[in-house]
Amino acid sequence: MYRIFCESYENFLKTFEEENYRLKIAKPFELIANPEKYEKEKSNKSDLYKNLCNLLYYMQENINRFPKFKAFLWTLKSRNIEAKKFENEKNEDLEEQAKLINSFLKLAYWY
Repeated sequence: MYRIFCESYENFLKTFEEENYRLKIAKPFELIANPEKYEKEKSNKSDLYKNLCNLLYYMQENINRFPKFKAFLWTLKSRNIEAKKFENEKNEDLEEQAKLINSFLKLAYWY
C-alpha cells in the first residue's frame, strides 16, 4: 500500500503545471513519500510535520468512512510515521486531503 501511495503521489504531481489548491493541500504528502524529509521535519517540529500529523489523526478518526486507511496507517506506523493531534486544522482541508489519499489508495492515479 505504501508503494501505491508513493507512485500515485508522483503521478498526481505530474498532472499539474502550476500551483493550485489541490497541490497545496497535498504538500504534507511529500513527508510520507520521503522518510528522510519526514525525520528532518519531525525533529524541527515544522508546520508541515504538524499538518501531516493532524491529517493522520483525522484519517485514524475516519477509518469507518474510509476503510482503506486502516491498512495504510498501519504501514505508515511501521515506518515510524504516526498520527498526533496538534492545533486545530481546517476541517475542510483535512476532509479534502483524506479524500485525495483515499483516491490514491483506490488507484485513481495509478498508471
